Amino acid sequence: MSRLSRRQFLRIAAATGAGAGIGVPLLSGISGSSSTGVVLTSRLRLPAPFQVPLSIPPVLSPTRSDATGDHYEMTQRRARVEILPGVNTPIWGYDGIFPGPTIHARRGRTVTVHHRNDLPVPVVVHLHGSRTPHGSDGYPTDLIVPPGWQRPPPTPMLPADPHANVVVGHRDYVYPMTQQAATLWYHDHRMGFTGASVWRGLAGFFLIHDDTEQALPLPGGDRDLPIMLTDRAFDADGTLRYPSLEPDLYDTPGVHDPYSSGVLGDVILVNGRPWPYAEVVGARHRLRILNASNARRYRLTLDPPPPGGGGLVQIGSDGGLLERPIAHDAIDIAEAERFDIVIDFGRYRPGQNVVLRNAFGGGGTANVMRFQVTRRVRDDSHIPANLATIEPVPLSGATTTRHFLFQNRGGAMGWQINGQPFEPTVVNAATRLGDTEVWTLIADFHHPIHLHLVQFQILSRGLNGPGPHDHGWKDVIDLRPAEEATIVTRFIGYPGRYVFHCHNLEHEDMAMMGNFTAS
Repeated sequence: MSRLSRRQFLRIAAATGAGAGIGVPLLSGISGSSSTGVVLTSRLRLPAPFQVPLSIPPVLSPTRSDATGDHYEMTQRRARVEILPGVNTPIWGYDGIFPGPTIHARRGRTVTVHHRNDLPVPVVVHLHGSRTPHGSDGYPTDLIVPPGWQRPPPTPMLPADPHANVVVGHRDYVYPMTQQAATLWYHDHRMGFTGASVWRGLAGFFLIHDDTEQALPLPGGDRDLPIMLTDRAFDADGTLRYPSLEPDLYDTPGVHDPYSSGVLGDVILVNGRPWPYAEVVGARHRLRILNASNARRYRLTLDPPPPGGGGLVQIGSDGGLLERPIAHDAIDIAEAERFDIVIDFGRYRPGQNVVLRNAFGGGGTANVMRFQVTRRVRDDSHIPANLATIEPVPLSGATTTRHFLFQNRGGAMGWQINGQPFEPTVVNAATRLGDTEVWTLIADFHHPIHLHLVQFQILSRGLNGPGPHDHGWKDVIDLRPAEEATIVTRFIGYPGRYVFHCHNLEHEDMAMMGNFTAS
């Protein structure tokens, strides 16, 4: 496997120099212990942490079910909600809430979601982490435009796509559910505007279940908690601050300087609530943690740690269960990653407060939420030594090795792959279904790289093997500054055109995205 050559290193050094023109805060990402981005400060008084209860997004019920699948309906619309106590905040929400309603799916049962667009702008829905046919994957130009929408002419920042599948008002997204149990999420994926749309509220959980997972004695019911982490900033009137070049999000993508490196908020939200608290019994709880932030990375720790340490027991990753549980004292989670963990609150005494902290944060962003242990209860759950079978992808069958350099080259669309901004008509990798490929990924700054359609395994970082958080099936790799990593994947699924991109949403919107085709 190729390593970081002198020539590649010099190219990264040149890219870093170009990035310096974006603003000094961007360079803070080089340390490897922070986020690539700039903090946007709220303009109203923020609440003290741990004053509001944790809320769990409601579960969406099917409108109908048949022998093979379940059908759902969802409307994307404007609403006003209370995020900060006593403050009314306008959002864009799936069914008018943030986060959107949770969908529970079953492996082998097709899920069809009928999305209606009642927003004033086009939308696209991507089910992140799913193995989905191209027509339902949420390609960024496959728009659902609102009724009466007049499409603007293409601009140099938004190149035309002759293959775009544009519909008016509504679309059915069909998900075959041919993959194992996993924590997925759905969010807007409109070309050039993903960051702004997700910031306004367009994100929700999608959980897949199967027999293997349900046969395990893991915590369930009200001790199985979806936890969506986001950061936001608020204006004086309670609206969500975001530095869009065009506030109406009509046809001019991008953000004002210096936020093109990434937008960071100063309020940490958990399931749409600021620094909440949750009362928990002294027993094991399963937390499905999703980092749905635009640009913020987190290092999650428990304060205090339980006696003996290892309080964050990882049982799953992006693509589902791990082969074996892994105990951590801290978990680094990049944008769009998911970590399925178990915390045993029975290791704490009743009445004790346990704070989930962010060691990558400072001030208010150093806190995430607080758990209040109420009483001891009988706990019939446990974590088995063996969770699932994960076969390594054999390198002997790899047919192709590809190299991708993720770097900033300056300018409005300066976040590029191999020196090129995203073009819908350019194919960066032509893959064949059934083939195994090894991809070498190189970064200048932090870039969480996401592949659509497929899951992959991480082979190495630099001269070392996978990191402590790289196990299991992944669809996002937290690529760190000046780092080279290798991944391997087998292209299985469906033919068509898909994308891979940086999941720092400001980088994605400003062209750090590429196409691959599967045939």
